[in-house]
Amino acid sequence: MILNQIIFSKKAQSRGFKEDKTSEKPLRSVIKALSWRLIGTLDTLLVSYFLTGKIGLATSIASVDFVTKLLLYFFHERIWNKIKWGK
Repeated sequence: MILNQIIFSKKAQSRGFKEDKTSEKPLRSVIKALSWRLIGTLDTLLVSYFLTGKIGLATSIASVDFVTKLLLYFFHERIWNKIKWGK
């Protein structure tokens, strides 16, 4: 019952972005997405090169991977910031 009140509290859910100090600002989400994608892209580049033996193909794969997953991560973070559960 207490956990239910904490998770579904109307007062906690009524706070806006500016009032909620635990919420990340969009710029922070962008920086986190970029740093994570750099690590992930290096991994993709190495794995792709290992599997194909062609640096050009590996670079193409890593480039597409970088852009698509950067966008997916950003929107994933923004959506999770709107979810009050666990805060």
